[in-house]
Amino acid sequence: MPKIRYNNIDNVSTDKTLKEFKQWREQRRNKVKDYSYTVPKHPPELDYLHANRDDTSITWIGHSTFFIQYYGLNIVTDPVWAEKMGFQRRLGAPGIPIQDIPPLDVILISHSHYDHLHLASLRKLITAKTLLIVPDGLKRKMIRKGFHRCQEMKWWDHMTLGGVKITFVPAQHWTRRTLFDTNTSHWGGYVLEPNRPATTSAAESAATTSDQDQSSTESGKNETAKASDGPPVLYFVGDTGYFQGFKTIGERFDIGVTLMPIGAYDPEWFMTSQHVTPEEALQGFVESGSQLMVPMHYGTFKLADDTPKEALDRLEVERERLGIGKERIRVLGHGETLRIHHENGKQD
Repeated sequence: MPKIRYNNIDNVSTDKTLKEFKQWREQRRNKVKDYSYTVPKHPPELDYLHANRDDTSITWIGHSTFFIQYYGLNIVTDPVWAEKMGFQRRLGAPGIPIQDIPPLDVILISHSHYDHLHLASLRKLITAKTLLIVPDGLKRKMIRKGFHRCQEMKWWDHMTLGGVKITFVPAQHWTRRTLFDTNTSHWGGYVLEPNRPATTSAAESAATTSDQDQSSTESGKNETAKASDGPPVLYFVGDTGYFQGFKTIGERFDIGVTLMPIGAYDPEWFMTSQHVTPEEALQGFVESGSQLMVPMHYGTFKLADDTPKEALDRLEVERERLGIGKERIRVLGHGETLRIHHENGKQD
């Protein structure tokens, strides 16, 4: 039976030729990069994180890995605690040691690339109560690897866990783990929003339905809670190039906080279809209608030719050019926690 091959919206291709790979390698030989800047490391607030049941909290572990507390759920995105990625050593230690992560209810996987899905990290994190959520086409592989409490989702599918509605949304990317499985599973991001009334507990099984049939997704933004009376809507972008999907997602959800990639874009002629530049990240942030952006996907692994300092400097220059308030871009250090108190939407 032939394998399903997944595509981007409008069939945008991320394929590169052998000639283009060689051209990139030749260019790299002539580049001298300064990696003296490292992302600051913050002592993690472990007592708070283990006790917290009320606030929304977002703690950056590194790269695309966050520990998120949302409406009573403990969640990790794209878990990678690996010390190496290929031949590249990690640029900074994980923000929280893996053994100190509070027990998890949910793990969200955006796609199957090695820097977003690290099997050894998964095995250390997952317990009998942890639900693993993966893109369409990946569940079968995860079950073969021993992860049996696994749910896969298509674009715009959603499920409910306790008081949280989780929706899998599009991104522009690709995926591969071997020479033979290119694009045999999908890729995307996740939107977390309060689901009222809550009818199930976090420990109970989740029901998954297709959001494509929900009239609210076609006619405007979903009914979602504001930060002032509940958790803000969170948008974990995953890994993506710039695409029109930012506008579509912003039309469907009233997004409060976006976790947005800003790195692995250089050289732009090679990376443009699969990774946003800092300028494109801000464009997508604005088009999604989000209130607050937390940068990610930089400063952990040397995946392309840009440095963490270059990504942050370009982000700041573009923020000023666009007139975006400084308070709307929250740059976290590894291990740093952003707290959002629900009674008034105040951030710490």
